[in-house]
Amino acid sequence: MNKYEQTKQHLRKNTSTWLVTGIAGFIGSNLLETLLDLNQNVVGLDNFSTGYQKNIDQALQDSGCNNTDDRFKLIDGDIRDLETCEKACDGADYILHHAALGSVPRSIEDPILTNQSNIDGFLNMLVAARNKKVKRFVYAASSSTYGDHPGLPKVEDVIGTPLSPYAVTKLVNELYASLFNRLYGLETIGLRYFNIFGKRQDPEGAYAAVIPKWVSSLLKGEDVFIYGDGTTSRDFCYIKNAVQANLLAATTENPDAVDQVYNVALNARTDLNELFEIIQTRLCSRIPDLPKVKPIYQDFRSGDVLHSQADISKAANLLGYAPTHTIDQGLDEAADWYIGALSA
Repeated sequence: MNKYEQTKQHLRKNTSTWLVTGIAGFIGSNLLETLLDLNQNVVGLDNFSTGYQKNIDQALQDSGCNNTDDRFKLIDGDIRDLETCEKACDGADYILHHAALGSVPRSIEDPILTNQSNIDGFLNMLVAARNKKVKRFVYAASSSTYGDHPGLPKVEDVIGTPLSPYAVTKLVNELYASLFNRLYGLETIGLRYFNIFGKRQDPEGAYAAVIPKWVSSLLKGEDVFIYGDGTTSRDFCYIKNAVQANLLAATTENPDAVDQVYNVALNARTDLNELFEIIQTRLCSRIPDLPKVKPIYQDFRSGDVLHSQADISKAANLLGYAPTHTIDQGLDEAADWYIGALSA
């Protein structure tokens, strides 16, 4: 039995209270579903600026719960308000902090709002967690922290210069988290996500992630755009791998694993041309009459990196992280959800 299976077995027998910020979002709602499946109590905090009530409703339904289940409590509030953060942290054993304004392009267009949410809000959550004596604070870091460093695969202790305001905020998060560990004894662990994908990921808007955006466009007969020549590559990581990393980080009893940041990915690269073929093949196998199209190439976007691939040996060695899904397995599992949700 691997470390993750042991962790899930332990959680099923031992109930704790988890605060998930950004619970109405893609990752947050998947964490909610898994935690309820494992018989845990969950408090959710969200201001619904980018998340949706439907994500929570679907997570509750998929876990066999409903809005009246006493194992789940939702707080409609903003992490930019310290009092709200302290209310949410009250009684929490673990915090999985995912409330933030994502997207590199959005941060370039509005750096002030990104800073307010991702730095001011993050600091509020750290202060609240410290004040309420939470056991551990696990937070969503980002592969954008590697910036312009060209080395592959990316190793946690070697970073470059940030290329966007969003990347700056995520680097500052790591500095603050480590400081709170050293100054106040708040146990913190950061998870640098590499292109997480899966069910409930929003395909709409200018800042939509590439996989749900392309699936939606193909299903609706819309143009599919690739920025650059398609050779740009990413380490795409299925949502269940990210959920695993959160639970392992929150519950690890290895003292060396705390006050660390970890890559959460596969240590694999898929370029955008390959990704397009994988997605189109999956959809056509399920919808035989779906027209096959060619992508349209546009200029490379400012703030993006050319290539991204993670070394995951640190997470494997200290947390016991072992991804269960490759990109192909993840898309196989998520394809039916994408078709049902995005063709409506």
